[in-house]
Amino acid sequence: MTELLTDDLIAEHAANPAGPHSDALQRVLRYLRRAPIPGKYVIVAVEPWKEYRIGVLTGVRGEAPEVLDDGPFSTEEEALHAVFRKRVDDLRGVA
Repeated sequence: MTELLTDDLIAEHAANPAGPHSDALQRVLRYLRRAPIPGKYVIVAVEPWKEYRIGVLTGVRGEAPEVLDDGPFSTEEEALHAVFRKRVDDLRGVA
């Protein structure tokens, strides 16, 4: 999967996080979506339409995600791309 994680692919996602996406980006996104729930990155709307942050799911029903210091992001699209970048960095083994 990591061979698909090119700078062009990341730039494509940055340009339009919600899509439409190329076949390669669709494959990467499908792979990322299959990740186990515990430890999965999500977008947290701290103040809807104004401030977003990245959260990490615990996998325990009813338990709020841990909100990370990443951000704040002023749009959902910025937060969506930030979550994508964190997932890509995890796949690449970047700390």
